[in-house]
Amino acid sequence: MRLLVFISLTVCCAVGLFICYTILTGRGENVSTIDTSSYTVRGADLSAHNGDVDYNALKDHGLEFVYLKATEGGDFKDKNFAKNFKEAKAAGLLTGVYHFFRFDTPGYLQALNVLHSISGREINLPVVIDVEEWGNPRGIATDKIIKEVKNMAETLRKEGYEIMLYTNKDGYNRFVKKGLKEFPLWLCSFRKINDSVEWDMWQYTHRGIIKGVERLTDLSVWKGTKEEWDNKYKISNN
Repeated sequence: MRLLVFISLTVCCAVGLFICYTILTGRGENVSTIDTSSYTVRGADLSAHNGDVDYNALKDHGLEFVYLKATEGGDFKDKNFAKNFKEAKAAGLLTGVYHFFRFDTPGYLQALNVLHSISGREINLPVVIDVEEWGNPRGIATDKIIKEVKNMAETLRKEGYEIMLYTNKDGYNRFVKKGLKEFPLWLCSFRKINDSVEWDMWQYTHRGIIKGVERLTDLSVWKGTKEEWDNKYKISNN
Protein backbone atom coordinates (compact mmCIF):
# COMPACT_ATOMS: atom_id res chain seq x y z
CA MET A 1 0.00 0.00 0.00
CA ARG A 2 2.79 2.41 0.87
CA LEU A 3 4.40 1.70 -2.49
CA LEU A 4 1.19 2.54 -4.32
CA VAL A 5 0.83 5.78 -2.36
CA PHE A 6 4.45 6.68 -3.16
CA ILE A 7 3.96 5.98 -6.87
CA SER A 8 0.73 8.02 -6.92
CA LEU A 9 2.40 10.98 -5.23
CA THR A 10 5.36 10.78 -7.63
CA VAL A 11 3.07 10.78 -10.66
CA CYS A 12 1.05 13.71 -9.30
CA CYS A 13 4.23 15.69 -8.66
CA ALA A 14 5.51 14.95 -12.15
CA VAL A 15 2.21 16.05 -13.73
CA GLY A 16 2.20 19.20 -11.62
CA LEU A 17 5.76 20.07 -12.62
CA PHE A 18 4.93 19.52 -16.28
CA ILE A 19 1.89 21.81 -16.05
CA CYS A 20 4.01 24.49 -14.38
CA TYR A 21 6.61 24.13 -17.11
CA THR A 22 4.08 24.56 -19.91
CA ILE A 23 2.58 27.62 -18.21
CA LEU A 24 5.93 29.29 -17.54
CA THR A 25 7.49 28.54 -20.91
CA GLY A 26 4.38 28.78 -23.08
CA ARG A 27 5.06 25.33 -24.50
CA GLY A 28 2.88 22.25 -24.50
CA GLU A 29 0.59 22.96 -27.44
CA ASN A 30 1.18 22.45 -31.14
CA VAL A 31 1.12 25.17 -33.77
CA SER A 32 -2.27 25.97 -35.28
CA THR A 33 -3.58 23.54 -37.89
CA ILE A 34 -5.23 26.32 -39.90
CA ASP A 35 -4.17 26.18 -43.55
CA THR A 36 -2.37 29.44 -44.37
CA SER A 37 -0.31 28.01 -47.23
CA SER A 38 -1.86 30.37 -49.78
CA TYR A 39 -0.27 33.38 -48.04
CA THR A 40 3.35 34.12 -48.87
CA VAL A 41 4.13 37.01 -46.50
CA ARG A 42 4.54 35.90 -42.91
CA GLY A 43 5.55 37.51 -39.66
CA ALA A 44 5.48 37.36 -35.87
CA ASP A 45 4.80 39.72 -33.01
CA LEU A 46 7.01 39.62 -29.96
CA SER A 47 7.53 41.22 -26.58
CA ALA A 48 9.57 40.71 -23.42
CA HIS A 49 7.27 37.77 -22.71
CA ASN A 50 9.01 35.80 -25.47
CA GLY A 51 12.41 36.01 -23.79
CA ASP A 52 15.59 36.13 -25.85
CA VAL A 53 14.97 35.91 -29.60
CA ASP A 54 17.34 34.89 -32.39
CA TYR A 55 16.20 37.26 -35.14
CA ASN A 56 18.61 35.82 -37.67
CA ALA A 57 16.90 32.46 -37.20
CA LEU A 58 13.53 34.12 -37.79
CA LYS A 59 14.87 35.65 -40.99
CA ASP A 60 16.26 32.29 -42.11
CA HIS A 61 12.88 30.71 -41.35
CA GLY A 62 11.35 32.95 -44.02
CA LEU A 63 9.63 35.61 -41.97
CA GLU A 64 9.28 38.96 -43.74
CA PHE A 65 8.44 41.10 -40.71
CA VAL A 66 8.23 41.32 -36.95
CA TYR A 67 6.07 43.53 -34.78
CA LEU A 68 7.54 44.40 -31.39
CA LYS A 69 5.68 45.60 -28.34
CA ALA A 70 6.90 49.07 -27.48
CA THR A 71 4.47 50.48 -24.97
CA GLU A 72 1.21 50.19 -23.08
CA GLY A 73 -1.05 52.88 -21.68
CA GLY A 74 0.44 56.20 -20.68
CA ASP A 75 3.74 55.14 -19.16
CA PHE A 76 4.51 51.39 -19.49
CA LYS A 77 7.44 50.48 -21.74
CA ASP A 78 8.37 46.94 -22.77
CA LYS A 79 11.70 46.19 -21.11
CA ASN A 80 13.10 44.35 -24.14
CA PHE A 81 11.92 46.77 -26.81
CA ALA A 82 15.22 48.57 -27.47
CA LYS A 83 17.15 45.29 -27.61
CA ASN A 84 14.53 43.55 -29.76
CA PHE A 85 14.34 46.47 -32.16
CA LYS A 86 18.09 46.71 -32.64
CA GLU A 87 18.50 42.98 -33.23
CA ALA A 88 15.49 42.68 -35.55
CA LYS A 89 16.77 45.51 -37.73
CA ALA A 90 20.29 44.05 -37.76
CA ALA A 91 18.84 40.75 -39.02
CA GLY A 92 17.24 42.54 -41.98
CA LEU A 93 13.62 42.10 -40.91
CA LEU A 94 11.05 44.76 -41.63
CA THR A 95 10.25 46.00 -38.16
CA GLY A 96 7.05 47.49 -36.79
CA VAL A 97 5.89 48.42 -33.31
CA TYR A 98 2.66 47.94 -31.42
CA HIS A 99 1.08 49.62 -28.42
CA PHE A 100 -1.45 48.04 -26.07
CA PHE A 101 -4.28 50.53 -25.68
CA ARG A 102 -5.60 51.17 -22.17
CA PHE A 103 -9.27 52.11 -21.93
CA ASP A 104 -8.69 54.24 -18.80
CA THR A 105 -5.96 56.50 -20.21
CA PRO A 106 -6.41 59.45 -22.61
CA GLY A 107 -5.36 58.61 -26.17
CA TYR A 108 -3.16 61.69 -26.42
CA LEU A 109 -1.03 60.57 -23.46
CA GLN A 110 -0.74 57.08 -24.91
CA ALA A 111 0.48 58.54 -28.19
CA LEU A 112 3.15 60.52 -26.34
CA ASN A 113 4.31 57.31 -24.66
CA VAL A 114 4.73 55.63 -28.05
CA LEU A 115 6.47 58.63 -29.57
CA HIS A 116 8.95 58.77 -26.71
CA SER A 117 9.92 55.13 -27.34
CA ILE A 118 10.15 55.19 -31.14
CA SER A 119 11.65 58.62 -31.67
CA GLY A 120 14.77 58.39 -33.84
CA ARG A 121 14.07 54.81 -34.94
CA GLU A 122 13.25 53.81 -38.49
CA ILE A 123 9.79 52.21 -38.37
CA ASN A 124 9.16 50.24 -41.56
CA LEU A 125 5.49 49.40 -41.00
CA PRO A 126 2.35 51.12 -39.72
CA VAL A 127 2.28 51.70 -35.97
CA VAL A 128 -0.26 49.29 -34.51
CA ILE A 129 -2.75 50.19 -31.79
CA ASP A 130 -3.84 47.00 -30.01
CA VAL A 131 -7.45 47.47 -28.87
CA GLU A 132 -9.02 44.57 -26.98
CA GLU A 133 -11.10 43.98 -23.87
CA TRP A 134 -8.70 41.46 -22.34
CA GLY A 135 -6.54 43.14 -19.70
CA ASN A 136 -8.66 46.30 -19.68
CA PRO A 137 -11.11 47.62 -17.07
CA ARG A 138 -14.81 47.05 -17.63
CA GLY A 139 -17.57 49.62 -17.51
CA ILE A 140 -16.06 52.21 -19.87
CA ALA A 141 -18.39 53.31 -22.65
CA THR A 142 -17.62 52.06 -26.16
CA ASP A 143 -18.03 55.55 -27.66
CA LYS A 144 -15.44 56.96 -25.23
CA ILE A 145 -12.93 54.22 -26.08
CA ILE A 146 -13.40 54.78 -29.82
CA LYS A 147 -12.94 58.52 -29.35
CA GLU A 148 -9.68 58.06 -27.45
CA VAL A 149 -8.34 55.55 -29.99
CA LYS A 150 -8.98 58.13 -32.71
CA ASN A 151 -7.27 60.83 -30.63
CA MET A 152 -4.21 58.64 -30.25
CA ALA A 153 -4.16 57.77 -33.93
CA GLU A 154 -4.49 61.39 -34.98
CA THR A 155 -1.61 62.43 -32.73
CA LEU A 156 0.63 59.77 -34.29
CA ARG A 157 -0.49 60.66 -37.80
CA LYS A 158 0.52 64.27 -37.23
CA GLU A 159 4.03 62.98 -36.57
CA GLY A 160 4.04 61.18 -39.92
CA TYR A 161 3.19 57.62 -38.84
CA GLU A 162 0.72 55.35 -40.57
CA ILE A 163 -1.70 53.54 -38.27
CA MET A 164 -3.07 50.00 -38.19
CA LEU A 165 -5.56 48.61 -35.69
CA TYR A 166 -5.17 45.19 -34.04
CA THR A 167 -8.07 43.44 -32.36
CA ASN A 168 -9.89 40.13 -32.03
CA LYS A 169 -13.40 39.20 -33.13
CA ASP A 170 -15.02 40.66 -29.99
CA GLY A 171 -13.12 43.90 -30.50
CA TYR A 172 -14.06 43.92 -34.17
CA ASN A 173 -17.76 43.77 -33.32
CA ARG A 174 -17.54 46.29 -30.49
CA PHE A 175 -15.06 48.83 -31.83
CA VAL A 176 -14.27 48.45 -35.52
CA LYS A 177 -17.84 48.06 -36.72
CA LYS A 178 -18.99 50.94 -34.52
CA GLY A 179 -16.47 53.57 -35.51
CA LEU A 180 -12.96 52.38 -36.38
CA LYS A 181 -13.38 51.04 -39.91
CA GLU A 182 -11.15 53.79 -41.29
CA PHE A 183 -8.00 51.97 -40.16
CA PRO A 184 -6.28 49.00 -41.82
CA LEU A 185 -7.11 45.94 -39.75
CA TRP A 186 -4.93 43.25 -38.19
CA LEU A 187 -7.42 40.68 -36.95
CA CYS A 188 -6.82 37.83 -34.53
CA SER A 189 -8.92 34.80 -35.38
CA PHE A 190 -8.23 31.11 -34.85
CA ARG A 191 -10.63 30.23 -37.64
CA LYS A 192 -10.73 31.34 -41.25
CA ILE A 193 -11.97 34.92 -41.39
CA ASN A 194 -15.40 35.50 -42.87
CA ASP A 195 -15.27 36.89 -46.40
CA SER A 196 -17.40 39.86 -45.33
CA VAL A 197 -14.62 41.19 -43.09
CA GLU A 198 -11.98 43.43 -44.67
CA TRP A 199 -8.56 42.77 -43.18
CA ASP A 200 -4.91 43.44 -44.01
CA MET A 201 -3.15 41.07 -41.61
CA TRP A 202 -4.42 37.92 -39.92
CA GLN A 203 -3.01 36.61 -36.67
CA TYR A 204 -4.00 32.97 -36.89
CA THR A 205 -2.32 31.51 -33.80
CA HIS A 206 -0.83 32.32 -30.40
CA ARG A 207 0.82 28.90 -30.36
CA GLY A 208 3.36 29.02 -33.14
CA ILE A 209 6.52 26.97 -32.72
CA ILE A 210 9.37 28.63 -34.54
CA LYS A 211 13.13 28.28 -34.36
CA GLY A 212 14.74 31.26 -32.69
CA VAL A 213 12.01 31.91 -30.11
CA GLU A 214 12.00 30.16 -26.75
CA ARG A 215 8.25 30.36 -26.21
CA LEU A 216 5.16 29.78 -28.29
CA THR A 217 4.74 32.69 -30.67
CA ASP A 218 1.98 34.77 -32.26
CA LEU A 219 2.16 34.26 -36.03
CA SER A 220 0.46 36.25 -38.76
CA VAL A 221 0.08 36.50 -42.51
CA TRP A 222 -0.43 39.48 -44.79
CA LYS A 223 -3.36 39.34 -47.18
CA GLY A 224 -1.58 40.44 -50.35
CA THR A 225 1.08 38.90 -52.55
CA LYS A 226 4.83 39.10 -52.02
CA GLU A 227 5.11 41.52 -54.93
CA GLU A 228 2.44 43.78 -53.44
CA TRP A 229 4.22 43.63 -50.08
CA ASP A 230 7.54 44.61 -51.61
CA ASN A 231 5.97 47.47 -53.53
CA LYS A 232 4.16 48.76 -50.46
CA TYR A 233 6.88 48.43 -47.87
CA LYS A 234 10.33 47.26 -48.92
CA ILE A 235 10.78 49.49 -51.97
CA SER A 236 9.15 52.52 -50.33
CA ASN A 237 11.44 52.23 -47.32
CA ASN A 238 14.75 51.78 -49.15
